[in-house]
Amino acid sequence: MKSLSRPPLLLYSYLATEMLAPFFASFLIMNCVFFLVKLIPFLNFVLELNIGLTDFIRLFSYLFPNMFLYSIPMAAMIGITIGFSRLANDSEILALKASGISIYKILPPVITVATLIALLTSYFSIVLIPVSEVAMKQLTYQLIKEKIDKGIQEHQFTEALGDLVVFVGKIEKETGEWQDVWVSDMRGQVIPTITMASTGKMKSDTDKMKVIIILRNGSLHRSDTPNSQIVQFEKYELNIPLQLPASSATTFDRGTLTMPELLEKGEEFGGISTEKGRVLIIEFHKRLVLPVGCLILCLLGLPLGLQAGPRRKAMGIPFALAIFIIYYVLFTFAKMAAKENSVPIPLAMWSPNILLLLLALFCIRQVANEQPLVPEVLQNALFEFLKKFFVPIFSRMQKTFFAVLDRLRPRNIPQILPESPDSPIQQPLRGDAKKRIFHFSACEDYSCKQCSLEFKNLEVAIEAGFLPCDFCKSLIEEFRHPPSVS
Repeated sequence: MKSLSRPPLLLYSYLATEMLAPFFASFLIMNCVFFLVKLIPFLNFVLELNIGLTDFIRLFSYLFPNMFLYSIPMAAMIGITIGFSRLANDSEILALKASGISIYKILPPVITVATLIALLTSYFSIVLIPVSEVAMKQLTYQLIKEKIDKGIQEHQFTEALGDLVVFVGKIEKETGEWQDVWVSDMRGQVIPTITMASTGKMKSDTDKMKVIIILRNGSLHRSDTPNSQIVQFEKYELNIPLQLPASSATTFDRGTLTMPELLEKGEEFGGISTEKGRVLIIEFHKRLVLPVGCLILCLLGLPLGLQAGPRRKAMGIPFALAIFIIYYVLFTFAKMAAKENSVPIPLAMWSPNILLLLLALFCIRQVANEQPLVPEVLQNALFEFLKKFFVPIFSRMQKTFFAVLDRLRPRNIPQILPESPDSPIQQPLRGDAKKRIFHFSACEDYSCKQCSLEFKNLEVAIEAGFLPCDFCKSLIEEFRHPPSVS
């Protein structure tokens, strides 16, 4: 009895292996797909800055935490569903039940694997995503700053700053000071503002993502006003915010904040009473909701996978994909409701997980009791609904389809011709090219002006696509069954 009370570690390790193998395969495939989706728009930014391979790998690696936040739950659910579908198809689940092992005894390895995957997802959501956002911001800023520094050379016009064109006469190699500086500023105006200075330099502000050009002992010439202006100055600063790709998330946003900072900044912006405060609080709950949702999705993989069996289709995988999509649709609507403050933020953000948990518990109970996931009452109701509404529509569509085909089908005239060559329909006939009809010699329209075509016999006329007139059609019917010759 003591040996029976011990947890079957061998069975648990076997089930964990069956779940983890398809999980890693699904995880690899999904991230390859996400990689290609992210890579195409990212290449424009890479080519524009002429980034090397090392910096490209570093920069792109910072995108993976955001990708893993969605690919891990999906791969986990699909992996567990595939694992148990394989066990059900090979009758291994049936063998476990015959040995006295119920579905509830299979739950511990599922919960363990699901918890580990959920903890991994929470690590990406809570820790790695803010770190990667900050690192990408700094690296991208550094790359753009390097491009600007390399672009500014002596005796050359530099256009690396967008609407600002900079000309430097001389650059001190030791201090980086500029001499004989000329700047053309076209930002927000048609006629540029020209600034000339004796010396200048450029410094960067990483926190505010901008570079500052400091000019000394010069003059500013502005001619975009009715009266031209010349302003003498000892010191003049030009603030240039760097335009970075939106996909890189390099601007100051909620993605760079840690969990305590989200709550702190949310309170600073006014909490739930302001839109900015609500956005930050929603981000806080989002980083907790998605890992818990991953745990529940993994639990749902067990009953969905057990829908398979010998001589049964594995319907768990399409159901898993459908539930995954529905969950994220509900999550999106929940975020919108929370942002509009129509529902309390915690209730709105956690409601998809609550619904998903209830569904998971119901499905596990149904599978444990050897009952279908969809109750028979609902199956019958769904069948009656489809029978009442969709069957008549499908029947009408089928009739319409065959009616159209019948109209488009060429009309073939039975060709049972008499053997006598003296028969009227065996004689040469004439056809009307416009109306696409023909006449026998016995027809009064045989000699009409429009009948310019002549056919050897009836078969040739029909092969050419011509039809008989009403009178000639009656002749064909008359000679369809010629009298037998005794």
